[in-house]
Amino acid sequence: METSAENGRVDIGERLRAIRLLRRRTLKDVAGAADVSESFLSQLERGCTSASVATLQRIAGALGIEVSDLFATNGLPRPTVLRREAREPVVWGHLGRKALLTPKPFHSLEVVAAEFDAGGSTGDEPYTHGDSEEVLLVVAGRVHVQLGTDVYELRAGDSVHYRSSTPHRVSNPGDEPAEVVFVISPPSY
Repeated sequence: METSAENGRVDIGERLRAIRLLRRRTLKDVAGAADVSESFLSQLERGCTSASVATLQRIAGALGIEVSDLFATNGLPRPTVLRREAREPVVWGHLGRKALLTPKPFHSLEVVAAEFDAGGSTGDEPYTHGDSEEVLLVVAGRVHVQLGTDVYELRAGDSVHYRSSTPHRVSNPGDEPAEVVFVISPPSY
């Protein structure tokens, strides 16, 4: 049986549980601070469910970490060239996956590749993180990008620039998968 490390995938649940136990926090403590149920947090740690970006932010905050810490490679050296097949994808939002393309710590820039299956999104609610400049570039497919109360339809090759402090949400309204790249400076995710 392959483990997460062997198949090149990052298991958010395993990392959350490890960090929670390292910090000697109970499920009840973290769930209460993150405004989620203990059963939801337990299911997330066991890989039985996924979480929206906003929920991951609350859980990370309750643990005293950044969401991006969940994607770190535990200090192992990373190659300068990162092949698509070597990305460490994690489940993200609803029917989505993302991978951090810049190693931690990368102080001035953060690049994240994300894929959304048909009907997928970053979650039901818009989220914010820091007050950085952020660019979203559509690589393939079509997405709706909600910025505040405005919604923009973007297709492959289109991009949008905004502050990460603007409540934002990305969704795929199409029948085909969509792929986007987020570029964030300075890193705030």
